[in-house]
Amino acid sequence: MRKEPLMFGNTFGRLFRITCSGESYSGGFRKNPNIPQELYGGLITIVDGVPAGIKITSELVQAELDKRKPGQTPLDSPRKEKDRVYIFSGVMENDLTTGAPVGMIIPNNDIQDEHIDQYRGYKDEIRPGHAEYGFFKKYGEHADWVGAGRASGRETASRVAGGAVAKAILEKMGIDVVAYTIASHGLKVDHDLSYEEVKANYRKNEINCPDLALAEKMKEDVMKIKGAGDTAGGIIECIAHGVPAGLGEPVFDKMSALLAHAVCSIGAIKGIEFGAGFEVANMLGSQSNDAAYVDPETGKVRFKTNHAGGILGGITTWEDIRFRCAVKPTPTVSVPQHTVNVKEMKDVILSPITRRDPTLLPRIYPVIEAMTRCALLDAIYMAEAYWKVSGIDEKWLKI
Repeated sequence: MRKEPLMFGNTFGRLFRITCSGESYSGGFRKNPNIPQELYGGLITIVDGVPAGIKITSELVQAELDKRKPGQTPLDSPRKEKDRVYIFSGVMENDLTTGAPVGMIIPNNDIQDEHIDQYRGYKDEIRPGHAEYGFFKKYGEHADWVGAGRASGRETASRVAGGAVAKAILEKMGIDVVAYTIASHGLKVDHDLSYEEVKANYRKNEINCPDLALAEKMKEDVMKIKGAGDTAGGIIECIAHGVPAGLGEPVFDKMSALLAHAVCSIGAIKGIEFGAGFEVANMLGSQSNDAAYVDPETGKVRFKTNHAGGILGGITTWEDIRFRCAVKPTPTVSVPQHTVNVKEMKDVILSPITRRDPTLLPRIYPVIEAMTRCALLDAIYMAEAYWKVSGIDEKWLKI
């Protein structure tokens, strides 16, 4: 039996797959005068299952990466990463995919020695809310201590790159995914937001809340928290619009389970609910059930309400998929905290840390969009494969 520590779980998906690698400060130790500094390290995304003939440009991917890029507003980290993406495989000179895996690299730029030295100063300490304890238990002395390594939010840039490729494919199917803030540190949107309202106010403010008046209050509250050296959590809601019926399986591979796997793999996500979510605990069955009817315009079955969040029995229903996820406060704070030095096995006080996101809400929503797109496209591939071999009467595909 091998004793060397291993790391698994860097690939997501079955037929549409993304494989990601890279860390927060990778390359910071490996200074090589023979190569440009921007190639010391970074993030790599390999996307498998991309059809030939899809237009994929670096500008298309860059537009998604720019949504989560740090250092753009007072509400996010001052770290200055360009997040410039380079496509190195799977696309020809006409920007059309070849059917081969699409490969992308995002170099790390802001890996200054002063920041690495800061992490070196407490590399043997468990930072509260961070992944150090698990990393020590799993990888021992080899654990990546600078910037949290693979547990850093930096790794999500590679997810966004993969999600951008999925977006290009889904748009051809008329499927749109949009995520946005509905709550920040107790300040919450007080009404259900329609897809149209969300689209009309998408990215109209720094915290991406469609309620524009509430967004200003959220910003003011976060700035006060930032001034105190602390951070704030919140809730992101996501809508997948135009999703066909029939995606997902009845048991282990429910569409809700696939989406939960995708979204809860994001480090800062601590909970997820679909449709009415936990509110169904306060409902009667007659209230929770979504009544079906025949849409006179399309002749298809639709539902008068959407408490199910667009998924029944694990399978999509034509209605919008709607879910909400809890985003924890950034664990990096400028407040002294009790912890343990594992090398000396003694209690210590962790010194204040300054470089951080006061809230993750302005930068995490594109990551949620990306993972949702990857899960949906993978489910579509699986459903199409099933329909081709199932022999099911086409009349059932038309209801």
